[in-house]
Order: sequence, then structure tokens, then C-alpha cells
Amino acid sequence: MPNVAPTHSLIIGSGIVGACCALELARAGHAVTLIDSGEPAGRQSASYGHGCWISPASVVPMSMPGLWKKVPGYLLNPHGPLVIRWRHFPRLVPWLLRFLRAGSSVPRVEATARALDRLLHDSPDRHEELSREVGAPELIRREGLLYAYPDRRAFEAESLSWHLRRMTGLRWRELDAAALAAREPDLDKRYTFGVLAEAGAHCTDPAAYIAAIVAAARSQGAKIVRATAREILRDETRVRGVRTDTGVIACDRVVIAAGAWSKRLARSGGDRIPLESERGYHGVIALDVGGPRHPVMPSDGKMANTPTVAGLRLSGQVELASLDAPPNWSRVDILMAHARGTYPALAGTQEKPVDRWMGHRPSTPDGLPVIGRSSHSPDIFYAFGHGHVGFAAGPATGRIVAQHVTGLPDAPDITVFSPRRFRLLA
Repeated sequence: MPNVAPTHSLIIGSGIVGACCALELARAGHAVTLIDSGEPAGRQSASYGHGCWISPASVVPMSMPGLWKKVPGYLLNPHGPLVIRWRHFPRLVPWLLRFLRAGSSVPRVEATARALDRLLHDSPDRHEELSREVGAPELIRREGLLYAYPDRRAFEAESLSWHLRRMTGLRWRELDAAALAAREPDLDKRYTFGVLAEAGAHCTDPAAYIAAIVAAARSQGAKIVRATAREILRDETRVRGVRTDTGVIACDRVVIAAGAWSKRLARSGGDRIPLESERGYHGVIALDVGGPRHPVMPSDGKMANTPTVAGLRLSGQVELASLDAPPNWSRVDILMAHARGTYPALAGTQEKPVDRWMGHRPSTPDGLPVIGRSSHSPDIFYAFGHGHVGFAAGPATGRIVAQHVTGLPDAPDITVFSPRRFRLLA
């Protein structure tokens, strides 16, 4: 990064995206203040509780052709992989209509996959390099990511998803029943076909990893403030500061990386972003024996089964509701029950304590994050709405934000992520 005039950049949100933005901007010569209502990547953060996967294969959007046919079932089935709470359905209708339209055709989802690939194709490399830089290389493991299927027909039923992955350059190795059992001997024998994405990686402790990134930013001069951002203060020409619950913090630039809480703050920048909470759950169980040796996603559960330092993390489920709706802990029970069927050796673990977590994925209807300047002020920059790919895309997003905020002439074109795209759909 070139030398720049002293600038005070205030970053709202200390999840993976905010932490990476803070580190990159501090390296670029900015005075940086990182604020959050909780600890960096604390339990309030989606970066704390996700599936731990760092996957170039995550280019497949949630909304795919034909999904509209399943919406009635999602409303009626409280145990399915995607649940829409009835009480919140009327408010969600505008978002859902945009969501369904985004996945209404193959060309649309191909365009989404290509855009996501820009953030994800080298994500394992970026995380491996970053983990070394912040002194936590042991937290990123490059052991591949395994998709387990009952048979090849089940794999072929997801042909469009694998077409999108192949189109964006993913390569994988197919495993027959014997090879699958050799890699994951505790996997139930009903799974006879596997796909190993060898380029994939995972993180064994996301909270510790992000704490290391924040510590590295602090070593570059960044300040960490525990506060809740209320309002961005600006006049006709520039940003003046941010009002928080503890007072006003003066600054020249603001980066909004507050995840699902970014929607209200974006209005200070003159943009109405259709951002909703796509609530996810996890359960973590400490294991002595049994379970997967490597990260696995069973096709019949669509949940990440990932070994971590705390135990086996079972994460997944999609629940559309409001930010303030109480958790539905039966979602974790579903994850645990499926895991016991996936790994027969876990059948006797019902009495083991389970760490239960619920968090908010910040999701846009078109499946793409919002990265770019606000409509009303060049001093307000957005970096939120990454949905399921925030953790994997964090380092790439932080680099992009720093390049644009610093004004590098070779900064990448990010029109596809612009907040202005939603005006075209209004």
C-alpha cells in the first residue's frame, strides 16, 4: 500500500470482515478505531458460530431455480433445513420475492456464482497466509472438505450446484464406498459416495483466530472500543463522526461491517438495503471417540460437521425471522439427532452437554454482499451482507475495502456488489 494522508477510519463491527478491514487499513497508514457492542467475534457475532469451512465451493446461492415450489413446505415443516416463522412471513414477503427472483434461472445463478468466486476462489490461500501473519497458523487446517452422499444418484440430483462449482474452477476427487469409509471410518454405511474438495480448508477456533487478527491490527496502531454505533454524523460534504451509546467518536471515514445490524446504519449513508437475518444454529459436543476426522457435509442434512478445538461442531439450519425473535433450540436438537444417525458411534452421547448457539447471518436477497461506497457520502463504505460466506470471504473483502478507501488506481471493479443495485429492483 502507498503512503496516504493521515485519515481516521472508524470500522463498525468486529467479526471477520471488520477485523480484516481494520488490519488492512491500519497497514495502509490509517488511524483505525474498531467498535463493537461485544468482544471481537464474541458470541453475538456470526463469525463466532458458523460452520468453520473456508470453501471455494461456496459459490452456490441459496436461491436456485424451482425453489419457489418448496416455500409452502418450508412454512409448514418445522423440522426442515429452511424454516420461515409464520409470524414474520408477511414482513419477509418483499425480501422473499426478490430472493426467489434472484434464483429463477440458470443464467442468474451462474452470474451470482461468478461474483462470489471473486471473493472465494483463493480463500484457503488467503486464510493460510493471514493465519501465519497473525501468529495463529495452527488454527487453519487444509485437509479438504468432504460432501457425503447415499449414492451417485443423490450426487447427480445436485448437478446444477456442481455445474456452478466446476464453472468457477473447482476441482474435486470422487470417492467410492471403500475410499469414503477409509477416509471417514465412523460415517454410517448408508453413505456410499463422496466428493472431496481437496482445496478446501477449515478453522478450528474462529473466535481465537479473529482475536489474533484484531491483536495484529492493534499492533499496527488500531484502537478497540466497546460501544454500540447509533448514527453516522455527517454534513453536506463529509463525515464528522459516529454517535454511540457512550458518546461521539470523531472520524473521517466509516466502514459499516456490522453484519445483520448494518441495515439501520446504512440508512445514515442514504441507502435502503434489503438485508435480513438468516438465523443459523450450532451445537458443539466434546467427543472422546466417534465422529468425523475431517469436515463433512452429509447431503441429507446439509449441515457442516466439523472437528474443532472445543469438540465436534454441528452447524447449519436456516431460519427466517427477526433479529429480536427468541431462539428455537429445537433446531439444535435436529442437528444433534442427525449427527447421531450419521455417525453411529455417537448414539450413546445423549447425556453429554451441548454448547448451543444461535446467530444472525446477514443476507441479501440476491446472495451477494454489499461492498462499496454509500449513495450519499464517499466517506461511508459498506462491507456487509455476506450470508453464508462471510468467514471465507473476510480477507478478500478487507483487502478490497482498503484498496478502495485508500484510493488505489488499480482497485478492483466492485460494481456487482454495489448498494445501488437494489434501486434497480425497487
